[in-house]
Amino acid sequence: MTAELQNRPVRALSGAAVVLALFVTAACSSGESGAEGDDTVIQVASHTTPMTDVVEAAAEVAQEDGYTIELVEVSDNVQYNRLLADGEVDANFAQHEPYMQAYNAEHDAELSVVAPIYNARVGFYSRDYDSLEEIPDGAQIALPNDESNEGRALAILADQGLITLAEGVGFEGTLDDVEENPKDLEWVQVDLLNLTSAYDEDGIAAVFNYPTYISSLGLTPEDAIAVEENIDERFAISLVAREGDLDSEQIDALERAMTSDEVRDFLVEEHDETLMPAF
Repeated sequence: MTAELQNRPVRALSGAAVVLALFVTAACSSGESGAEGDDTVIQVASHTTPMTDVVEAAAEVAQEDGYTIELVEVSDNVQYNRLLADGEVDANFAQHEPYMQAYNAEHDAELSVVAPIYNARVGFYSRDYDSLEEIPDGAQIALPNDESNEGRALAILADQGLITLAEGVGFEGTLDDVEENPKDLEWVQVDLLNLTSAYDEDGIAAVFNYPTYISSLGLTPEDAIAVEENIDERFAISLVAREGDLDSEQIDALERAMTSDEVRDFLVEEHDETLMPAF
């Protein structure tokens, strides 16, 4: 369920600590934060760790450059693009380029990647089986219900030999492109944020997921029964802004902070098993 805009929390990040927490209505009424006109304040929407952690790490760097980053936390995979497209935040950090492009096409938006930040080791997880080969005929496989992630999931299954996709579709395949399915697997399409819950559902043999989400179950890519072997840089989790703002001083400062040595070191030291810097 999409939370109402007035329930959106904003955190102003300074140094190593969170020094401010307030509702967005207060920020909007003050007219003193990034999207509202203060050129030294930059609002960045995100929705969960480790993306929010990366924004916090970048905030420490940005302060040295004279900027304050406000982390605007949202509750789903819709709000961060809507807020950015509507001009209510300056940037977001929560998605890869194909997901952003799908949003642009569906909503006639003009969002653009500023910089790729990290690649995530996606894969399939199973409660009951130790490998894809063990999955029985007719089993249910949980896939993300958005096309950009669905294609990525199907590509893994094709690489592992469970299915055959139409020639040339690569990461852009859909269920309509499945030409051979010798195990007669049944596809269960699930919202990206609900895939973790699907892991524990009876009848689900395997579920595609990101380390960001599956970590809530205490799992890492080391526990996956299949991982993506050939990483496509298009799927790097990226900093995104409005196309018309790409050359602004705010976005330049934000990009410098997000692609700093400090952020790279944070990714390597804190998330080396699940994430890989993409800059």
